[in-house]
Amino acid sequence: MTYLIPALILGGCGILAGVLLTVAAKVFYVKVDERIEKISESLPQANCGACGFAGCADYAAAIIQKGAATNLCRPGGADAAGKIAAILGTAAAEVIPMTAVVHCSGDCEATDKAFIFDGLQSCRAVKRFYGGNGMCKYGCIGLGDCVRECEHDAIKIVNGVAKVDPALCGACGQCAAVCPNQLIAIKPVAKRMDVMCSSGDNGKATKLVCKNGCIGCKICEKKCPNEAIIVNNFHASINYSLCTNCGICMEACPSKVIHRCDSTE
Repeated sequence: MTYLIPALILGGCGILAGVLLTVAAKVFYVKVDERIEKISESLPQANCGACGFAGCADYAAAIIQKGAATNLCRPGGADAAGKIAAILGTAAAEVIPMTAVVHCSGDCEATDKAFIFDGLQSCRAVKRFYGGNGMCKYGCIGLGDCVRECEHDAIKIVNGVAKVDPALCGACGQCAAVCPNQLIAIKPVAKRMDVMCSSGDNGKATKLVCKNGCIGCKICEKKCPNEAIIVNNFHASINYSLCTNCGICMEACPSKVIHRCDSTE
């Protein structure tokens, strides 16, 4: 009898709590649109954030709840956009194929190392020592942080510089996020002209450390018929919305630092 009453009280409290929780669950239940789960399942589950949302599930919810565009998934591309459109019963939105590009051509023949780094073989680690171990402090360090981050095996270190294969690249932007020198950008695949240098030094200083560097001479800027290339802070950059891939800037560049990037070359 000593233990019976407390046991009954405890059991009664448990039953009451269960009833209250059941009632609360029904009263406060928020119906989840089943399309969110279907859209999430149609995405590649890379959770890369390239769409601008926290992950695939968050993007799927944003499409239904906030009217987010259905063509923002770069790794999923046209396939994912088509599946989302089918779930929503709408026309598939156009998807512009994108790829990563490494804006550096300072390979082993063009530049040298300032010192031998014996520590952790990571671009971020060596960047903490005097801005990196390369003669050019703006160039590719070449220790492969981007390679390790890429889930598509689309990026390799070739002759000391990271190179991207557009055919494999999912344009997720993970490689760009880990590059300590911010050399990697995401651009439309169709826009093939790229300035393969990121130096911020003047022409003389750039040439002292790298044979393949942009000298900021502005010849490309003057020659471009579409005003798609501009030199700012001794460095040329391309406005892809204006570029027509004509190649005039590439032919005019005395340093041959502007490339037509169709492959890993």
